[in-house]
Amino acid sequence: MKTIRTYMATPQEAINSRRWYVVDATGVTLGRLASQIARIIEGKHKPIYSPHVDCGDYVIVVNAQKIRVTGDKMTEKKYRRHSTYPGGFKEENLRDLLARRPERVIRLAVWGMLPHSRLGRKMIKKLKVYGGPEHEHAAQKPQPLKIEG
Repeated sequence: MKTIRTYMATPQEAINSRRWYVVDATGVTLGRLASQIARIIEGKHKPIYSPHVDCGDYVIVVNAQKIRVTGDKMTEKKYRRHSTYPGGFKEENLRDLLARRPERVIRLAVWGMLPHSRLGRKMIKKLKVYGGPEHEHAAQKPQPLKIEG
């Protein structure tokens, strides 16, 4: 009887195969952008993907303030947080958060699609988001990545 072996990537193989991608978020729907970024950060687009190893790539997102949402999400979608002090509940809609901190909107959307574990916290560090068209990672020679939608 012949046994079939399942390939499992090692952390060293994953580190050696990392790439950098740059994504322009101008006019791209928030959910489609976040799901495709999460897929690349996790490494599911690679043949060496293993669920217990961080084998994903780095993603740089520029023009975060120019994302698109459908429906009434600009006014209806709420971001909530609490400072753990009495009366420390804060609530903000998408329009206000985009004006104040556009990079946080994309980071929260991608974080919701990653595993909420030690591995997920390690993966989210590979996401670099900038509100404008400039980024400081030219030395890594990022390749442009086209996001449909």
